[in-house]
Parts: sequence; C-alpha cells; structure tokens
Amino acid sequence: MSARKFTIAAAIVASALSSTALAQDLVIRGERVYTMAGAAIENGVVVIEDGKIVAVGPEASTEVPEGYEQLSARVVTPGLVDAHTVVGLTGYSNQPDEQDFLETSSPIQPELRAIDAYNPDERLVDWVRGFGVTTLHTGHGTGTLISGQTMVVKTVGLTVDDAMVERRAMVAGNLGPGALGNGGKAPGTRPKQIAMLREALLKAQAAPEKKDEKPKRDLQAEVTRDVLAKKLPLMITANRAQDIMGALRLKQEFDLDLVIDGAAEAYLLLDELRDAGVSVILHPTMTRQFGDYANASFTTAAALREAGIPFALQSGYEAYVPKTRVVLWEAGFAVGHGLAFEDALRTVTIDAARIIGVGDRVGSLEPGKDGDIAMFDGDPFEYTTRVTGVVIDGVVVSREAN
Repeated sequence: MSARKFTIAAAIVASALSSTALAQDLVIRGERVYTMAGAAIENGVVVIEDGKIVAVGPEASTEVPEGYEQLSARVVTPGLVDAHTVVGLTGYSNQPDEQDFLETSSPIQPELRAIDAYNPDERLVDWVRGFGVTTLHTGHGTGTLISGQTMVVKTVGLTVDDAMVERRAMVAGNLGPGALGNGGKAPGTRPKQIAMLREALLKAQAAPEKKDEKPKRDLQAEVTRDVLAKKLPLMITANRAQDIMGALRLKQEFDLDLVIDGAAEAYLLLDELRDAGVSVILHPTMTRQFGDYANASFTTAAALREAGIPFALQSGYEAYVPKTRVVLWEAGFAVGHGLAFEDALRTVTIDAARIIGVGDRVGSLEPGKDGDIAMFDGDPFEYTTRVTGVVIDGVVVSREAN
C-alpha cells in the first residue's frame, strides 16, 4: 500500500480544535466490519454520536438514525493503534532540530516527559494517519538506559493537549548494546546496566532519613517510585535472550509491571515470558536484522500467539527517513509468515490498546468507545488496498478524494 491523496480540509479543521468539539453524527457502512469484539459482521453499520460509538451491528437489524452523514467502505475496522513509536518526537526530514526522542547527556532520565517534546504538527503524524493509524503510543526511544516517559495520543490536534489520551503511559528503558555508554562512560557492560537500574530502583525505594522533614523534590525518584508502585509500567527494550532475561530478573526482584519491547529473540523464551506474565511489544517485522536484531525471526508473532503471550506490533524507530515504519504493513507482513488475519488485526487494534492501557477507549468497535474508524477499499493487508477514510472521535479527518 502507498500513501494516497486525501481531502485535507477536515483534517485542518480537526487540527485547529480538539476533535470532540467538532464531533459529527455519522453512520459508517461496511461490506465487512471487523469489530474486534466478536465475529466480523457482513454488511454492518457503525453509528457514532457526539464522538462516541452508540451502535454496531448488521445493517438489517441496526437502527440507523435519519439525517446522519453516511460513509461506506468495503472493509471497516477500528482506528489502528501503534503500540510503540517515536512519531511526534522525531521529524520526517531527519534534521537535528526535530529529534527530541533521545537525550544522551545522562544514562538515566525517567523525569523526561513526552508531553514536552511531542509536536502534533509533525508531518509524520499526518502521514501515519493516512494509513489508518488513529492512536499512537509515543515517547522517548532507545539509546540510553532510561530515556524518559511515553504517552498516548490521537493523530489529530493543534496542541499536545488536544491530542492527549494518556499523559504518562510508561517509562522507557533499554538493555543491551543499544544503551551502552561511549568513550568509557557508564554503562559500559551489561552487568553495569543492570547494576545501575537496580541502584536507581533501590534509591527510590528507600524512605527519607528524617520523616519529620519535607524532602526536597527529586524528579527521578518521583517517577521511579511510581514504577515501583505499579502506577507506571516499565517498558524495557531488550532484543537478545540474555537481555530479556535481565529484564525478567528485575521484574522478579522489584515486582514491577513490566512490558518487553523489541523482543527479537522472544521465540527462544516463550515459557519464561508466559510464566512471568509480561506483555510484549514486538519489533517491526521488517526491521533490519543486524546487531541485536541479528536473530530476529519473521515468525515470532505467530509463535507468541501460539504460546498465549499478550503482544502487539509496533512501527518502532527508523534511523533514516521517514523515521518510522507503518504498523499496517507490519501486521500484513506477519500474516504472510503464519499469523492469522484477525490475530494480526488484533495486534494493531484491541491487543495494542490493552497493552498500552487504553483498551477502555479505543481498539474495538463497541458502544461507549471513541468513534475511531479506519476504512479500506479491500483487504487491509493487501499491498494495493487503499485507506479510503479515517474518523477520529467522530470527526472525518480524511477521506478519499473524488
């Protein structure tokens, strides 16, 4: 699939104001509607009022209000959810002034907030929305031991507040060669990485010596204490089996809410991952397979599904332009390597939404959820299929040009 020209007037309006302020009353018809909350519906309809889904069902038995704007497509799905990206913190033109996803001055910086870096006007946000992506889990990326926080946003909005779904989603950490210091700076080895993480967790765990005195604010410790209290999951990018096991040991020692990101060699540790009860945000299927991705497998997604391990696919980070991949394509590629169609669709809709903590709002077409829709003129995972329309919070933000 390639990006197509879309009518952008609605997108401009939706960017100027919060989407709910302009929510439309819509009826969306699909020859096939994948709700991700049950079986696909042949000749189905989705009814949206005031930005929320109010009805989903077969056209023959679902009441369709009069006067609502009506759209139709061959295939209708929930708006796609990208489970991990740096879009909005990195720019499409690959220039230094638009690369805010990684601060390298210190190896541990959990206090860095994604909201202070996200640019909703970045062209990449518009670009991925053209492929049906309506929700992003974005934030600080790989390259340091603890790089910062992540957040969840919609792919509309003039300001970060307009786009916001979840201000703090996870704390992003990294193990392995991608987070080793240069020029003799720590951490220089894997044992040092683990030791530094343990030290940061133990420091935050310790109570102030004098409880009758108000302690000075420590931004790093405040965030780390939220991780220890399971108010924030710790997402650790770990690709080699030895690094994944290092992350699992941290989870066991500190009883963390852990998400494994990347997980190129996860197929070697299916029992360990399942027994640990962690979720996985799997590396892009088409990632370049060198370095700690050298042993990545095209069939890992199918293996995780077979093992019953919760996982989602992601676009991840692309070092060169356009700085991101596309989750729609990643899921399609996984289908070509053993993952069933609807299982692949789950990895970029409801499963992704649940893993990043927003499954109560997005990821499936159910009454009460946000009116986020992607429309296609054929099988979403076929290369020649086009995205013919995108709806976010009940606003038609793009549609196929006539």
